[in-house]
Amino acid sequence: MGNGRNPPALVENNNWVMEMKRQEEPLKKIFSYEMVNQIFDALDEGIIIVDRDYRILFYNRTLSRIEGLESHNVIGKKLLDVFPSLTPEESTIYQVIRSGKPIFNRYQTYLNYRGKEIKTVNSTIPIMENGHVLGALEISRDVSELYMLSQKVLELQQKLLGKKCRPAHAGCRYTFDSIIGRSQKIRELVKLMKKVAGTTSSVLIYGETGTGKELFAQSLHSESPRKNHPFIAQNCAALPETLLESLLFGTTKGSFTGAEDKPGLFEQADGGTLLLDEINCMGLSLQSKLLRVLQEGVVRRIGASYDIPVDVRIIATTNERPEELLKSGRLRKDLFYRLSVIYVEIPPLRERPEDIEDLVGHFIEKYNRKFKKDVKGVDQQVLSLFKEYPWPGNVRELEHVIEGVMNYVDEGYISFSDLKYVNFGSFRNYVEHRSERPSGVKSRLDEYEKDLIINALRKSGGNVSKAAKSLGIKRQALQYRLRKYGIDRKLLS
Repeated sequence: MGNGRNPPALVENNNWVMEMKRQEEPLKKIFSYEMVNQIFDALDEGIIIVDRDYRILFYNRTLSRIEGLESHNVIGKKLLDVFPSLTPEESTIYQVIRSGKPIFNRYQTYLNYRGKEIKTVNSTIPIMENGHVLGALEISRDVSELYMLSQKVLELQQKLLGKKCRPAHAGCRYTFDSIIGRSQKIRELVKLMKKVAGTTSSVLIYGETGTGKELFAQSLHSESPRKNHPFIAQNCAALPETLLESLLFGTTKGSFTGAEDKPGLFEQADGGTLLLDEINCMGLSLQSKLLRVLQEGVVRRIGASYDIPVDVRIIATTNERPEELLKSGRLRKDLFYRLSVIYVEIPPLRERPEDIEDLVGHFIEKYNRKFKKDVKGVDQQVLSLFKEYPWPGNVRELEHVIEGVMNYVDEGYISFSDLKYVNFGSFRNYVEHRSERPSGVKSRLDEYEKDLIINALRKSGGNVSKAAKSLGIKRQALQYRLRKYGIDRKLLS
């Protein structure tokens, strides 16, 4: 039997709860409706609160300024009555109330009932009680001015490019001869891509970050009958969706304030190839417009009432497996089938260690020329380490390591002691712990365990808790092994 006394930790916790309750009433008095209203009105961000029936309960002064509406004309009305251009599928508030899950930093463009176009970045949070959704609070940041500035920058770039006399194939630097590697996987991949280079079919390339997806895409164009026509690459993750749309499809004068007649990238790439990098970051509404181009071979500029025929081969890349994108609903199935007429997977560097020696030699030669140095290569110990290391950042990480160490080595061979200058987290941890690892059977077991951990982290998207669960170990045990083997989970997410 106990001594009737509570443990110190429990007493301390009870005291904390009692203190919180004592402060609750004064806080309720301070945070009256009028006080909350004053606080929200003083913010630079727009605030809107909606109940579970999508009726607007609160609408602050900043949002009134952004959207050009008066709060007394908005409060009490249904959300879609005030913003008729929105659909439930497009509205972040609808999505959050239906799912009960928050959405952070989502770009949104819509029209209010006066026809004014609004561009905001929203964070939307469900209001919950006892597990039930009572409504949602949304915080909006106005990005209209930023959008207009971005448009002007794009227009200036277009004018600048128009004044330059560039060869049609400008922007395409690589051919299949640029692909370094003697492994069977790489040789078979190059052989396959050379076969399909002469067709006009769309291509979808999957590869982890740093595997060289654009290098393969450019090589495909350089080997094709389109090689004397434009090759244009656009990263789909680099711009907000509305800006990306105007860049791809072009604009007509008057389609929005300051807009001019301007061809999009589809028109500029006519007769050539358009690379859409990281297509997994493209929004679903823009994916449907891209599908139309693939199906019908025409584009329509923003604000135009007519179609323009284009002859463009589309190459799309993704650093996430298509099956995962389809499962999560981030890639339209009909678009996937259109893009993946030719589907290519680039193997990660850890699956082709026999290519590492050639890649190291290529990068040393490259930076010898660039830095005016005379480095002969790497010694055997370093080469062995390079072949053991899993290279989560793939070929790009290997190049960065070579570039980094060649800032400090002028000639001769790069030795193990030279690697101390390299500061990349995962690689540096691996180097620091390598000398502590035992040899023989224990070393091989460690390597096997490390491979299991890396695969588990990749499958979980870098989530340590999920990876630990799949491995059947505690999260703390996995954290210890990450430090032990120098594994950077961020490079695996």
